[in-house]
Amino acid sequence: MKVSSVRLFVVVVLLAAGCTTDSPTTPTVPTADQLAGSWALVSIQPAGKAEQPTPAGVSYGVTFAAGRVTARADCNTCSGVFALSGSTLSAGPTLICTRAACPTMAFENMYTLLLAGDSTVGMSGSKLTLTSPRGVLRFTR
Repeated sequence: MKVSSVRLFVVVVLLAAGCTTDSPTTPTVPTADQLAGSWALVSIQPAGKAEQPTPAGVSYGVTFAAGRVTARADCNTCSGVFALSGSTLSAGPTLICTRAACPTMAFENMYTLLLAGDSTVGMSGSKLTLTSPRGVLRFTR
């Protein structure tokens, strides 16, 4: 009888462990309403290169509203149109940016290059990921 009780206990524990909320969630394709609003840039990862965190002490982010995208890139701003079709987000084809000489110009140039064009969009909770052949952008709310 003890062996059966132990087996039942092990089965229950294993089933409960498979149902915890700590397991990673699969990104979903957001709707335009879920995408709308402001997102802070966490990191960029150009294709074939290491992930680079957003430079400390400066503002990088993106806002989606009413078919328009506005990006904050340190001391510059960029804007353009965007469209969401299934899992494809199209920003631009180009973004119009102010061109002040910011201390983080190399990072800024790569950020705007990765943002403009077509990307596959995925959202998981408060995290947004844009992936393209150019690289990956990671945002959070």
